[in-house]
Amino acid sequence: MLTKVSPPLLATEAVTARMPASDRIRYRLISAGHRYHANDNIADFIEDGELDELQAEVQAKLQEVLHALVIDTDKDHNTRGTAQRVAKMFVREVFAGRYAPAPAVTAFPNVSQLNELMIVGPLKVRSACSHHLCPILGQVWIGILPNATSDLIGLSKYARLAEWVLGRPQIQEEAVVMLADALERRIRPDGLAVVMQASHFCMHWRGVKDDGALMRNSVMRGAFLKDAALRREFLSLLEGGR
Repeated sequence: MLTKVSPPLLATEAVTARMPASDRIRYRLISAGHRYHANDNIADFIEDGELDELQAEVQAKLQEVLHALVIDTDKDHNTRGTAQRVAKMFVREVFAGRYAPAPAVTAFPNVSQLNELMIVGPLKVRSACSHHLCPILGQVWIGILPNATSDLIGLSKYARLAEWVLGRPQIQEEAVVMLADALERRIRPDGLAVVMQASHFCMHWRGVKDDGALMRNSVMRGAFLKDAALRREFLSLLEGGR
């Protein structure tokens, strides 16, 4: 039996089908009331094949940027494929954390009821400043205090989650909070600590042009926030491992 579809829905589908991929995705996001800031993941609103369309659209816009910068990409062999390369880099690599679903993270029950401090790191992380789209390169350390009901995840999964969260235009202060949220949902520990240290190329390339400055910030939750001795133990071990 054929399913009857109301005319307004048919009209909406016909209109959205003619939209560029970015407008179709944006339409779904707005219709669902879903935020789409630079550091938000929007993978659930992208349909099969649309990421290829989005990359092609970004490439066309970047070609316009090069044209506006008065760069002759037809005769300059060095920039002839720049728009294509940068579009692929943005969509598939450095901003992939916006467009790709969360990595699969297999969790294991805490059979041995481990309840001692665990530290993972330093994990190398790469992101981009959402103010200037300049690279952010740094390291992350993670402290976990599990309980009997916590889930345990493999060591490589910490790195994959960090890569997924940081693979978006960010400010570092928000990035560590988002990573802490992602870990807390999956592990449900008694305590969680995340420390990030990074260099920001928006300071290296422009502005003050200070290539030695580092930014370090942290998120402390649960036992790490309440227990000063545990927090000191974590930070001392972190310093000892650097």
